[in-house]
Amino acid sequence: MHFISDTESHKAADFTVGGKAGNLFRLKNLGMPVPRFAVIPWESLLGRMPEALLIGDHTALRRSMDGIVIDCDFILALSQALGDVPYYAVRSSAVDEDGQGFSFAGQLESFLFVNRQHLAVRIREVWQSAFSERVSAYRRHHGLLRPAGVGVVVQEMIDADVAGVAFGANPVTGNRKEKVINAVFGLGDGLVSGELDADQFVLSSRDIQAKTVIKTQMSVQDAVKGTGVVLQPVPQADRHKPALTDDQIYRIGAILDQLEKELGQPQDIEFAIRKGEIYLLQTRPVTTLITAGRRPANYILWDNSNIVESYPGVTTPLTFSFISKSYETAYKLFSAYLGVSASVIKRNERVFANTLGFLNGRVYYNLKSWYHMLAMLPGYSINARFMEKMMGVKEQFDIPASYRLTKGKAWWGISKMVVRMLFRFWALPRKRRQFMRLVESTIAEYKAIPFGEKDAAALMHLYLDFERKLLLEWKAPLLNDFFAMIWFGMLQKQSEQITDGCNPNLHNDLLCGSNDIISVQPVHRSIAIAACIASIAPLRDLFLTENECAIHEKLATATSPDWMAVKTDIDRYIADFGERCVGELKLETVSYAQEPARFIKVLKSYVETGITAEQISGGREEVIRLRAEAEMKQYLKGKPLRRWKMRITLHYARELVSARENLRYERTRAFGIVREIFTFIGKRFYTNGLLDEPRDIFYLTKEEIFSYIEGTAVTQDVGALVALRKAAFQTYTRLGALSERFATYGVPYHGNDFFSMDRVETHDGELKGIGCSPGRVSGKARVVLDPAEVASLNGDILVTSSTDPGWVTLFPGALGIIVERGSLLSHSAIVSREMGKPCIVGVTGLLKVLKTGDEIEMDGSTGIIRRVSR
Repeated sequence: MHFISDTESHKAADFTVGGKAGNLFRLKNLGMPVPRFAVIPWESLLGRMPEALLIGDHTALRRSMDGIVIDCDFILALSQALGDVPYYAVRSSAVDEDGQGFSFAGQLESFLFVNRQHLAVRIREVWQSAFSERVSAYRRHHGLLRPAGVGVVVQEMIDADVAGVAFGANPVTGNRKEKVINAVFGLGDGLVSGELDADQFVLSSRDIQAKTVIKTQMSVQDAVKGTGVVLQPVPQADRHKPALTDDQIYRIGAILDQLEKELGQPQDIEFAIRKGEIYLLQTRPVTTLITAGRRPANYILWDNSNIVESYPGVTTPLTFSFISKSYETAYKLFSAYLGVSASVIKRNERVFANTLGFLNGRVYYNLKSWYHMLAMLPGYSINARFMEKMMGVKEQFDIPASYRLTKGKAWWGISKMVVRMLFRFWALPRKRRQFMRLVESTIAEYKAIPFGEKDAAALMHLYLDFERKLLLEWKAPLLNDFFAMIWFGMLQKQSEQITDGCNPNLHNDLLCGSNDIISVQPVHRSIAIAACIASIAPLRDLFLTENECAIHEKLATATSPDWMAVKTDIDRYIADFGERCVGELKLETVSYAQEPARFIKVLKSYVETGITAEQISGGREEVIRLRAEAEMKQYLKGKPLRRWKMRITLHYARELVSARENLRYERTRAFGIVREIFTFIGKRFYTNGLLDEPRDIFYLTKEEIFSYIEGTAVTQDVGALVALRKAAFQTYTRLGALSERFATYGVPYHGNDFFSMDRVETHDGELKGIGCSPGRVSGKARVVLDPAEVASLNGDILVTSSTDPGWVTLFPGALGIIVERGSLLSHSAIVSREMGKPCIVGVTGLLKVLKTGDEIEMDGSTGIIRRVSR
């Protein structure tokens, strides 16, 4: 059994702590006055209960909890972590508690003035309350699933003189310019339960409107029992006094303002005041604000389950301004390919301009825009539901009537599209070759340019020229992605048909060992260099004893032929793959080309762990493919037509999927040139005294940079703008990852909860994802959130939220790969198949269940993950 103290917020993401505890950690990280607390995560109960019981009869579950023993050592450690505290408050913290949609107010148990002697009993009773009949009824009423977990908050008990609740916006009228504060003497439990009348204060920019009541009773500690609370009379002299002074009201208002600024939405807080000090006991979004005083409008659903692979974590304004325009251009072009008329595209400029969203510095797909783009296609007017099913649409949005074509126009549009796409498909290999030549010549041209000798205006024009020559000529990759999706889907469907569902992973097995995917080449090349280093004793000793910067310096001045040969190999690798790194599509990323010592660090880890080429696969992927081909032939024996059809499908699926991954690397190389150009613009701005640091340039948008250079900027003090942005993005990083899917209403940044889990699908029972690369292995899980922090996995199973191509340096040392996000065509899936590593992606709730050190068994064919032990 374990707990997380209030100073260990970095650990909270690895466990199920619930909404209330998560919000307390946020308050603590923001430096708010929060009483000391610790959280006992849901996993502490999970480890003590039979799984069958947890997903079964809740009545039996509550009874069985009586037998749970919370030992004295645990209580002692918990109390020591909280310091010299005589009494505690013990509260629930359910996963879906204190969110934007549901507060669970009063549904779960909480206990006040708990002494150390009763602490274990109260913790157990809070757990039991999560399965009470009233909570079950509340969930059924709101259409919620069974409880996904409840943590327990143990907090220092504040013996309040005054307590209350405060809203950052008026919850009744929806007026965001008013704050509403309710307060009583004593503790706040009587106010929350409705037993006590409270003073109400409405704070606006103009004044305080007070509505005081005669306060006859207040909630205080039960002095007789020494634990719990009782009601006692308010002293006669205080009954007509306001519970709060004007100064306290303004201080609470300032706290609400700061919380709204930091958390992005008005908050509903509980507070206590003791000897003039204000303490925050909890916070949550104002749950009634969406519908209060207005009709819900501008409903948008945001999702980053796929794009997080390309843009993980917090992304800078420069990168977002660059990619949002790229997406707009690409999907206008692609829609035209699929039969959308130029007039419809022009009429819906805003749809294409809003395919991406930028929320707390994180990149999301705007599913409303994607749905509207789907509705523009001619086929949507003929059979909308079929189109939605084919594209995997799970949510419908209102569609403007102007999108709908007559059936005649729709069929004519589809006919033209089919003919055009057939010609484009046959021409695709030639178009790919032309595109590769264009990329090669353009990048070679730009690599020869001495950017360091150019001023900011010249660099801007170089970017615009590069954009015109290459970034707007992305037709071949777009078409290849489209056809890869079609042929991969056909391969999957035909595999299911010929096996009658007996081998759901046949299509993946058939794609193993293509040997033409460029993403694997960096691994082979880097391991070969590491092997050469290991074979030269003095060089091996250098890599084992020095850090990467010292190694790089010594190699640069080496005179030994062996050392110089290794240096040449490293330089050649940097020239070929210097942009292939973690976060390679984010312009702010420092690539190997920019800092070669970062690649030296990778080689150092390979030398230290002794990774060899044989460990990558040992020919395993070849064996998997040959076995799958033999199985396919057996199923198709005596069926020449179906065998021919399957062979054609497999040929094109292999070609297109491999080309998809290879063309993605060309995008990486192109982004590398853009990164260099803006890095040097940052240096020019720095030397001109406009920025404090050269890399501050990434906190400006592309449009802001260019308008400053051209004299059309609306803000001339770019340094002040950068300072504002850096402070905001530090807050975004501190707040942590948002939910992978959530909804907003009205203005997205105002009054919405980006951390809501209501839209995230969960699985009951065992973990299951999408099996991408076959193989059944057992080993220890290693949760990795930043590959730069891990030298090697040493035979552990890699468990992470998302990957990008830069993670490939960790794959050789992994026994298997499990990723929370992703699809069958994501990078981790493709490279795992090529390397013969078992891989599962798309595992909802993965990081909430698996922890580093868990013994697990994974099956890359079925996608099933089973925890053997903790």
